[in-house]
Amino acid sequence: ECPLCLLPQPPEAFPTLASCAHRSCRACLEQYLHIAVSESRVQVACPHCPAMLQPADVHGLLAEPALRDKYEEFLLRRLLVADPSTRWCPAPDCSYAVIAYGCAECPRLTCGREGCGTDFCYHCRQPWHPDGPCAPAPPAPSLANPAAQLVHPEDSAHGETLAQAEAEDIKVCPRCSAFIMKINDGSCNRMNCTVCGCLFCWLCLQEISDVHFLSPSGCTFWGKRPWSRTRKILWQLGMVLGAPMVISLVAGVAVPVITIGIPIYMGRKVLAGSLESSLSGCQQCLSVTSSVLLSLFVSPIITAVTVGVGVPLMLTYVYGAVVLSLCR
Repeated sequence: ECPLCLLPQPPEAFPTLASCAHRSCRACLEQYLHIAVSESRVQVACPHCPAMLQPADVHGLLAEPALRDKYEEFLLRRLLVADPSTRWCPAPDCSYAVIAYGCAECPRLTCGREGCGTDFCYHCRQPWHPDGPCAPAPPAPSLANPAAQLVHPEDSAHGETLAQAEAEDIKVCPRCSAFIMKINDGSCNRMNCTVCGCLFCWLCLQEISDVHFLSPSGCTFWGKRPWSRTRKILWQLGMVLGAPMVISLVAGVAVPVITIGIPIYMGRKVLAGSLESSLSGCQQCLSVTSSVLLSLFVSPIITAVTVGVGVPLMLTYVYGAVVLSLCR
């Protein structure tokens, strides 16, 4: 039985995938990939797990040549937008990419698409300007105000309100400038571009690391806007002044909790396991007692390591990253 359509199928109807061991019928997989490729998604996961489908499997399951060509084009564009040396032809209706390695000193590029041949500048990515320096490129509608192009000039009374509302929901990827829409459902601000794979912050539109929302940058994991400068400074001052008291309080609570909690947890765990086994009452009592005694010996070591490593790390963060951020 296929776990997607819940219909009985012969064994040959379940193709083998190179990415994982899950099985679904060919018809369901073909429909699943048809929808994914039609939505410009090339990083397609297995319907049952996060494992990404291999390109060979996708080719074997996509029956339509047009879909296979579209998938190949999206794969290529994803690779190109991640390459900092790629330049896109600025001519209207031309999406040709020029891979321009080492062209910074000789910045004149020529589009290689048949019938185009547009000359443009490597630096400003605008049509070639031999008689003058690079002029600052006018911001694209998506970068200046993504919603501006969604509003007609004659609707100015209603347009400004609509543009402001749409601008909060539509932004662009900082790496490839693809349009990204975020549903206003209270979800987190950690965004992942499906075109180039860029991981960025929805609030500041900067590529981020895993500790971006832990730094005193004003960007919050949840929330619609970054903190104001005044709020950031007050928060940073509060962290610097209150860190010794808070860290001492946390360490004072963590020491007894870890020291007492580990033996209690291990005793309950061993007791639950022994009740399910065929051990006698005396054997159960012996196993629980030995585990608790061993935990009593190990828990002070775990407590010392946790506090000894955690406290210096927190102090380093507060009086290192926070103070430097405050000075800036």
